Amino acid sequence: MRWLLGLSAASGFSAVALGAFGAHALRDRLAAATDGASRLEWWHTAANYHLAHALALGLAAVLVERTTSAALGVAGWAFVAGIVLFSGSLYVMALTGVRALGIVTPFGGLAFLIGWASLLWAALTT
Repeated sequence: MRWLLGLSAASGFSAVALGAFGAHALRDRLAAATDGASRLEWWHTAANYHLAHALALGLAAVLVERTTSAALGVAGWAFVAGIVLFSGSLYVMALTGVRALGIVTPFGGLAFLIGWASLLWAALTT
């Protein structure tokens, strides 16, 4: 599952880059928007969850190489899905202002929960 470790590294890199973009370039761009403060908050939330789950993905990637628990692979791929759906939908909402995309965000949150539950399952059964 070296793919998971590679995805963790790429995800961590992109989380830092997107966080910096939000803190600098996006702040100025959204300053004039009536919902600019909300959109910046969405971006900040996306970047925080993105980075935290890039690390969780890395943990799952390292652990999957050390044990036979299939739950760790499930955890890793659930974290990937969560990053794409949760953080991705918030990033796009922040850039576009299209609030309807928020319907996707809870599915990403659910994927994060599945990832953490799978990690717990692996810890309890391995």
